[in-house]
Amino acid sequence: MIKNFVFDMGKILMDYESMRACKAYIEDEADQREVCTALFVSPEWVQLDMGIISEEQALRQVCSRLPERLHEAARLCLENWDSKCMWQIEEMKPILRRLKQEGFGLYICSNASMRLPAKWRSLIPEAELFDGALFSAEVLCMKPQKEMYQHLFSRFSLKPEECFFIDDVRMNIEGARACGMDGYCHEDGNVSHLDAVLKEVEKANLPG
Repeated sequence: MIKNFVFDMGKILMDYESMRACKAYIEDEADQREVCTALFVSPEWVQLDMGIISEEQALRQVCSRLPERLHEAARLCLENWDSKCMWQIEEMKPILRRLKQEGFGLYICSNASMRLPAKWRSLIPEAELFDGALFSAEVLCMKPQKEMYQHLFSRFSLKPEECFFIDDVRMNIEGARACGMDGYCHEDGNVSHLDAVLKEVEKANLPG
């Protein structure tokens, strides 16, 4: 019986576009693309999500691939990406309220850097409804590694078979299923479709 819904953050509860940060601080389009690639499409970005590198280290390594004239812009993009790149998916608000009103637990399981544990409540819709959140950098592993899901279950005393996971990456759903947690891949971004899927799960797991 499903008692809890577990959500990824990006493309599920909030949307994001890395280039927004670059556009905020850089005028030239070619420079925007160069900084965006060097910073957000980089080994360092993955290492930040894994919690194995500091932002200071990441910036030094990113800047080593950029011309000196773009170093300050890269610093500003890294320091302010969470406020410049992300926005809430408003259509999720009534869905989350309904799930909570029906008595389901709500959790987050997201690949994200150590900046997110302190800030996630200001970034997602209806944050006060959530019972807990786990971010990859906290536990030095990432979805779809089984260790990530095991940390989720252990931290919040959850049974995998009582949880339903929503993520936009198919291999993350497959990783969850391998650990006993069923789920739905929200790769098309269609919130109405997601809502219909969740209603079916709710219907099958509510008394009466």
